[in-house]
Amino acid sequence: MSLIRLCAAAAALALASCTTVPGPAETAGTSFAEQSEVAPFVIAANPLAAEAGMALLENGGNAADAALAVQSMLSLVEPQSSGMGGGAFLNYYDAVTGEVIIYDGRETAPAQASRTMFLDTDGEPLGYREAVVSGRATGVPGAVAALAMLHDEHGALAWDGLFDDAIRTAEEGFVITPRLGRFLSRDFPQLSQPDAAAYFARPDGTRMQEGDRLRNPAYADFLRRLSANGISALYEGSTAAQIVQRTRAAPRGGTMTMADLANYRPIKREPVCNAWRVYRVCAPPPPSSGAAMLELLALLERTEIASLGPQDPRSWYLFAEASRLMYADRDAYFGDGDFVDVPVEGLLDPVYLDARAALIGPAAAENVEPGRPQGADLAMEDLTHEPAGTSHFIVRDRHGNVLSITTTVESIFGTGRMVDGFFLNNQLTDFAFNPLQPGGDEAPNAVAPGKRPRSSMVPLILLDADGRFAGAIGSAGGNSIPAYVGKTLVGAVDWGLPMQQALALPNLVARGNRIGGEVSAFDPAIVAGLAERGIDLEPGQGEDSGVHAVLIRDGRVDGGYDPRREGVVLVGEP
Repeated sequence: MSLIRLCAAAAALALASCTTVPGPAETAGTSFAEQSEVAPFVIAANPLAAEAGMALLENGGNAADAALAVQSMLSLVEPQSSGMGGGAFLNYYDAVTGEVIIYDGRETAPAQASRTMFLDTDGEPLGYREAVVSGRATGVPGAVAALAMLHDEHGALAWDGLFDDAIRTAEEGFVITPRLGRFLSRDFPQLSQPDAAAYFARPDGTRMQEGDRLRNPAYADFLRRLSANGISALYEGSTAAQIVQRTRAAPRGGTMTMADLANYRPIKREPVCNAWRVYRVCAPPPPSSGAAMLELLALLERTEIASLGPQDPRSWYLFAEASRLMYADRDAYFGDGDFVDVPVEGLLDPVYLDARAALIGPAAAENVEPGRPQGADLAMEDLTHEPAGTSHFIVRDRHGNVLSITTTVESIFGTGRMVDGFFLNNQLTDFAFNPLQPGGDEAPNAVAPGKRPRSSMVPLILLDADGRFAGAIGSAGGNSIPAYVGKTLVGAVDWGLPMQQALALPNLVARGNRIGGEVSAFDPAIVAGLAERGIDLEPGQGEDSGVHAVLIRDGRVDGGYDPRREGVVLVGEP
């Protein structure tokens, strides 16, 4: 197979330095409009992961097969972001039926979890740095189980041949990339944990850095057992016992048991879909923030943002105010839909959306309150902290099946605790630390046994008017994910930019009264125009998005990777 395009750009490098990638006007890729098979592609945050997926597609595999190869490699080469000890939302398009299926692999709270588990002895919420490395922060992992369910239902190749590239790379080692090296050079609390400290230690005891070769024989051994025995290698036996031991260890040990692991089940869900522009956009339902993402698009569609363009400060002002409205609703109402009533239909009701959009005035609102959509209970403010330790990838096979998946261990390197060469997630810190609303009612995102924490992950599938696949997008970035995805879609669709240009647009994240972004990347005239409208753009948010996206334009693949990371787009011949 010849690859139409391959580029791995270091996060520190400018987009223009990636000399093997065509210029923005040339990124449309390969035409397949007159061919019975379509061009397969893989878009992922690391070249080794994308190549592992493409190798399976080249050897007769499909999207479900390739996804396991990509995830198993990401767990090794991008451990700060996702892995076998984390969770995921899978958005799958079946080319035969035209059906969009959600596989919910979100982590769950153990059966003995309590709603006060993130409160200290005085009843006050724990500090984030304390909670994030605690044993009780880890939820029962779900990514592997969800990918296995997808493979059982749609895979083409045998399970035991899906992990070979990751096994070989773990044994031989890989060179630490600039992005991983950057994280290793910083003061994350996870890196002070014994497991992480030992894993990244050189023989002389100093911490590894960019350019060093990192080997992981323990992970290679685990993948061999996973390949031979299926997911029981993770959810039962010695690996499960180690997960229990590591999560129950101090500080602040958790309550996970072998039964919690053995009883974990991914959930197939119906997507939440809504019309936007010429597309039908489908997203995961709660506990994902997919419906909030659709609300943001619907609010923007009720503004003049499309006609203004990226150089007009009014565009970014409208984006900021619509984002604030969306986040106010998301923070107030979203949780695990199996435990709480999330007013999804009310949030997407056209009458409600009209009323919310009408709140966008000529100057920024002093405060943005949640609305009261039909079906909503009393709202509360929940600004749960969600860091950016996440990854997104997209796979399409020759048959036209597509997977858009966001996968995570939560914050950077999860809890810093490891089992069999992979990091354990700290996903339960996505629950509200304070479980009660001001009036004493339980918060929608409070901890409960078996509950899945609210997530900002929104892997999307876009369909055209005939129900055919038209695009996919998703991002890393914690609670900033909807803003990252929204900005990219506005750029690519409303402003007609090639996908790579849309991805390179500056990020702006407006949640509550703090509006941040890549201040230095904006034209000073835009920053000034925002200030005139009451928005003082602050630095500190937006710098670590990880958007991967593709649109099918006139039968051609227009795919891109976020230039802030080390992404790659691989497109193969039909």
